[in-house]
Order: sequence, then C-alpha cells, then structure tokens
Amino acid sequence: MKISYAWLRDYLQLDIPADDLAEKIERTAVEVDGVIRPSEGLKKVVVGAVLTCVPHPDSDHLHICQVDVGASDPIQIVCGAPNVAAGEKVIVALPNSWIGNHTKIKRSKMRGEVSNGMLCALDELGFDEKLVPKEVSDGIFILPADATPGEPVFSYLGMDDEIIDLSVTPNRGDMLSMNGTAHELGAIYDQKPTMPTVDLHEDAADLTDDALDVTVDVDEADVPIYKMRLVKNITIKPSPLWLQIRLWNAGMRPINNVVDATNYILMQYGQPLHAFDYDQLNAGKVNVRFAKPGEQLTTLDGEERDLLATDLLICSDDKPICLAGTMGGLATEVTDQTTTVVLEGAVFDAVKIRKTAHSHDLHSEAAMRYERGIDHSATQTALDAAAALIAELGAGQVTMGTAVGREEVVTPAVVEITLTRINHVLGTTLTTAEVTAIFRRLAFPTVVKADTFTVTVPARRWDIHIPADLIEEVARLYGYDKLPTTLPTGQPTIGKLNETQQLIRDSRRLMESAGLTQAISYSLTTATKAQAFALHASEVTKLDFPMSSERTTLRLNLVAGLLDDLAYNKARKEHDVALYEVGRVFFSQPEQVRPKEVTHIAGAITGSMVKAAWDTQATPVDFYQIKGIVAGYLKSLALETPVTYVASATHPEMHPGRTADIYSGDQLIGFVGQIHPTTAKAYKVRETFVFELDLDALIALPKARQQYQPISKFPSVTRDVAMLIDQSVTNATVMALITAKGGAHLQDVQLFDVYHGKNVPAGKQSLAYTLTYQDQNATLVDDEVTQAFEKVLTALTTELGAEIR
Repeated sequence: MKISYAWLRDYLQLDIPADDLAEKIERTAVEVDGVIRPSEGLKKVVVGAVLTCVPHPDSDHLHICQVDVGASDPIQIVCGAPNVAAGEKVIVALPNSWIGNHTKIKRSKMRGEVSNGMLCALDELGFDEKLVPKEVSDGIFILPADATPGEPVFSYLGMDDEIIDLSVTPNRGDMLSMNGTAHELGAIYDQKPTMPTVDLHEDAADLTDDALDVTVDVDEADVPIYKMRLVKNITIKPSPLWLQIRLWNAGMRPINNVVDATNYILMQYGQPLHAFDYDQLNAGKVNVRFAKPGEQLTTLDGEERDLLATDLLICSDDKPICLAGTMGGLATEVTDQTTTVVLEGAVFDAVKIRKTAHSHDLHSEAAMRYERGIDHSATQTALDAAAALIAELGAGQVTMGTAVGREEVVTPAVVEITLTRINHVLGTTLTTAEVTAIFRRLAFPTVVKADTFTVTVPARRWDIHIPADLIEEVARLYGYDKLPTTLPTGQPTIGKLNETQQLIRDSRRLMESAGLTQAISYSLTTATKAQAFALHASEVTKLDFPMSSERTTLRLNLVAGLLDDLAYNKARKEHDVALYEVGRVFFSQPEQVRPKEVTHIAGAITGSMVKAAWDTQATPVDFYQIKGIVAGYLKSLALETPVTYVASATHPEMHPGRTADIYSGDQLIGFVGQIHPTTAKAYKVRETFVFELDLDALIALPKARQQYQPISKFPSVTRDVAMLIDQSVTNATVMALITAKGGAHLQDVQLFDVYHGKNVPAGKQSLAYTLTYQDQNATLVDDEVTQAFEKVLTALTTELGAEIR
C-alpha cells in the first residue's frame, strides 16, 4: 500500500520528515518497505510552452519546436511525439539535465537541426509504463494550461510528494486505505483525523429501484452485503490531473473519470467498487450466484476464463458479467460510449475470493482487500461517495436511493479487559487514566468501572475481538520500547535432548562417520515419484493448488528425492556421491482426514566411496558395502530382536536379484539394494545402491541393554570348517545354526570363502567358516573345544544336509 504524504496531510497536521514518520509506523503498526521520492535524481526538468511547431524538413515524423522555458529567448527542440502542438504546455528536459534511469540529456543535432533538450513523456521521467494514462502513452504528457514556463515540473505531476510504501500484514487490512491509515496515525500522534465528507445530490424524480432489480442467490455468509447505485447522463472523459496524480502515486493507472473515481474511493475507504455499463445489462436485472459447470467469462483483461463451482458471479438475468470481488467482465465494461453507470458496493466472503483469485491468478487490488477483510460499516458511505464523485466529474445525475440485494446489521464488538490483566501481561504499572487515554486516541468508546474497561470497538477495526487484542493495542501505543525488560523467574531446568532427538542426532553422526553427506529434499514431488520405493501401501496426498507440476504430491519415500540429488550432481560431473537424509514421509488411508507423518532415514550411493590414489584403487560401491553401512547402523541401535535380511523382488523400482527386505523379528523396517537399471535410466543416474529405514519404528522397538564386557585375558581357540551345501541355503541360515549349536564359549563366526563352479557339483556351493571360542574365566582345553565343534558339524550335516570337507 503506497501512502501519499501529501494526501495524509488532508487528514492530519503532520510536519515531521517522511523518514521519521515511516520509522514510527514501522515501530508501532506495520512494516515499511521504504520511502519513495519520485523526483529524486531528476534535475533541470521544467515547464515549457510550445510557441511554434513545424515539420522537420528531412523527416516524416519529427517536428521542430520553439519552446519558452522561462528564459529571455525561446529554445529550439526537435521532437517526434505525435501529440506535440503549438500552444501546449509540456515537460522540458534542458541541456545537461538528468531524467529517469539516470539518463543525461545533452544538446544535439537531429537530422541537421539543433535540439536544445528534450520534450518528455512520463515514462522518460521514471514513471512505470503501467501507470501512464492511455491517452498519452504514445506521446508526451501535456501539462495544465496554467503551468508557468521555466518552473520545475515536479509539483505539477505530484513528483514533489513523498510516498511511504507500507507492507500491510494480513491482520491489518484496515490500513489498506487512506482512512484507515489516518485513523492509525491519529492514534499514534494523538490527533483527530479530518475524515472526508460525502456531498451527494440525488434526483428525487428518478428512483434507482425503478431501473434496477437486484437479487442475491447465495448464503449470507458468502455475500453479507450487496448494494447498487445508478448514475445517469454522464460523459466519459479523462480525469482531472489532481485525481490522476492521486492514483499514479498510489500505484494505479488512470483510465477514465468513472473507473478512476471507483479506484480513488477504493484507496480512500478501502471498499472495492465496480462500475457496469447499464445499457449492457438485461433490463437492469442483476443477480449474484455461484458459477455452474462449464460456464465461461471473458474478463476485462481479455482472457476467457473457465469458471469453477466455488467462483461467485455477478450476473445480468443469470448471464455472467463479473467475477465477484476479483475482476469485471469485458461485456459490461465502461467505454467512451457509456452514458449510464451502475455502481456495485458489496462485501464478499474472504475465503471464496481468495480461492477465486488463486485459481484464476487474478490478484487484483479489490481481491487483496476482500481477502484481508473490509469495513462492513463503510460500504454505503463509499458507494455514495463514488456516485457523488462520478456525477461531479462526468456531469451526471445520481438517481434516488440504493438498490439493496442484501443488507447487514453491523454491530460493533464489545470487549472487556481489566487493568490488572493489562499490567500483568505487559509487566507495566499503567494507571486507569493512561489506558483510558490510549483507548480515546484509538477512538474506541470506553466505559470504566472499577478495574474493568468495557471497550466498544468500531467496525473499521475488525481485527480486534478478544482481550488479548486490546492488550496489543495498549502495548503498541504505549510504546514497545517503553515496556520493562525483566528476566524470567522460576526454577531453571537443564536443557537436553529427549531420547528420540538424541537417537536422530546419533543417526546423523553415524551416517556421516560412514562417509555419507546429509541432503535435504523437497517433501513435495510428482505422484509417480511419491509412490515409488514405498515401504508400505498407502494412498497419496495431493495438493489442491500445487506450486508447480513437479510439486503436486506429498512423498511416501526419501529415496526418490535422493536420486534427484544424485542426478543433479551427475549433470555437474560429480560421479562419486554418497548421500543420506532424515525426513518425514506421509502415509494416508481413505478414512484418515490428514496423512500420517512418519520419520524415515535413507541413503543413496553411486560411484566409489574411496578416492583413487597412488596406492589405492577406486572401487565401485556394491551391495555388500551399503549393506555393511546399514548393518553397522542397526547394530548401534542395540535392537532386542534380531535383524534379518530377506531377498525380495517385491519392489518394482529395485533390482530383483540385489535387493533385500530388512526385518527386526517379524516387523518390516526397511529395504536395501541396487535400483533397477530402468529406474536408473529414468532418473538419469549411474549404477546406484540405496536403503530406506522406518526410523519411527526403529525408535519404538525395544532395545537391549548394552553392558560393558571386559576383554578376556585368556587365549582364544579357532576352528575352520568347509562344507558343500545346496545353493538354496543362505549364509544367514548357516550362521544362525552355527550360533545356536556352538555352545556357550563360541564368540564369533566369520565366512571367509565362497566358491561354486569347477569341481563343485551342480546346485552346490562351497562355504568355509572360522569359529572362534573363548572363555572369559579360564583357558579352554582342546577337548572342550572339539566337543562343541563336533556338535556344530553334526547339526550342519543332519539339519542342512551339508557335506563336511
């Protein structure tokens, strides 16, 4: 919201520098983006009077002008603008002047003719092209006839003003108007603002209700107020310069006297208005309803829009003519041929307007105010003010009365608060008189009884409705910088991480110690990527209004995001990458209102984790390396139930022969393996190994107590066993059997050789293990070890059909 300091002075007696005012607003009310001085950096730009204007002899579009700039003699300027003419007052940039975009104007020759400066258009002075009035968009700007040659031009264009650019927060929609800002500053500086009055003259012989039939066919919550006024016999023409200045300093483009009047009232009262060409309505019939499936509307910007069922529409005899609260329709636009105007003043539901503006990407000034709320009590006043201004600017007549489609009884909020509560929350010792004075400055009628304030909040401050809001108002106006600074009281507690937080932090440390680097991926992805690598079956959760086609769905896995990260690195010639991520995935079931958030940990490795050196070769990562990382991590968690790895072909995105599901007891906790070659091709990555674990499940699983065991001082004894066994028997099965039958002194089992091929029967494999025995309390004797070892051999032979070699 751009606030003109000159306009503010119509309301309040302010004589402080604009920068100081902006700082006060920022410390008390809302943020300020800055103070804009339109004439800053411009020099030697003056009013000129064109005395003569003749065609250039060597050009079909240039003119040679003799211009009075207040000096003893006129100067010659060559100009190519189509609207330059003798007798006009124009903007002149003198030789060695500075204009917009830090451009210096010098004396020059144009096709042999001397040009002592330049006749300027508004955009050449730094105006945004979107703010330049249409009638002068292709030429120079014509100043008023009473402009004095030689005087600086800035006062004639409002460029001597200072513009305070407010960044209004959603809760302070009242400051999206000059009236609301004036009330705020009046409270800050303890002044009563001079509010605009409405001088409306109606034609008693011409009734509005005779020409308009207005109905509202939606609930009161959607459209609590809907009113219309009629102005006849108007002449459409450009607005006077004072109005154009007010608008372009507020960041709005002047169009014509009718549209400009509605925009002026919008800036003044914060009430969006819309003007329709009455002759384009069907017998003056207007109705408000929701859009129907398949309906379309061409809006003022020329775009044909497919309407949604949630869009509120203004219709004429049920034919759409306006997207309510957002943008009007092209068919009822006010044009140069318009003679009768229908003015609409209404209040629409903020949520409905926000959805419409977002769906159609139409974030207009009106929509912005409806989204943040408007003053329900000001609708009629704003409508009357606009009708009076249009009648004045267009020499028209306002018909008698207002056509009311729906009216609302606006009741101000009444809030009670005690002085004790105010002082307790703010830590102050304010008196009743001080708090009463603050409410008086805010223009909040207040009744004081003992310790209690009963405050009536005007409808213009719809953001205040509970005691906490009043406390905030007192704090603001008393001054945040005056609030006492106190240290917290009470018994301090030692801050520390809880068990879950500590485990997650330890998980990150362990992954990084294993050589992986942390990555953080988007929680939103495509529907296809969201469902890939899913650990559990789940519905996907899609956004109604996604940011882009690549961010439509909440993820069900972390691996897809890590693969995107690997692809990003590969595209930049980084081929050895090891990443991990700890993050949430989102599982949803049909009966759930919201998806369940589950914390996972995942990793992805491609290339080599060891850099090549003179004594070391780079070795590509394989299944056993990433499985070792996972096994080491799970071992650190000390799970009470044993961890097992079961070969799996149930993950379509994973290599069926190099993937294993991971179980703790009977509970599936994750998977590890190589991604399928087609998956790697789709993600544009090389051979990649990944894992994903359900971290929430791991945290919830019972943990074994980890107790220190001293290293035995007695020697260990080893035995080796080699066997022929069916290829269908896994190493895990053999290890489990040896561990179960190995006896109390078996400390370790290691597989040191695997072979199948020549000299080994078909369907068989050769496995060789080292068994380590050790007693913590005495030296083992050979017979004791041999007896335990024989039990293992017997079990391997009888239970697994092994042939001991």
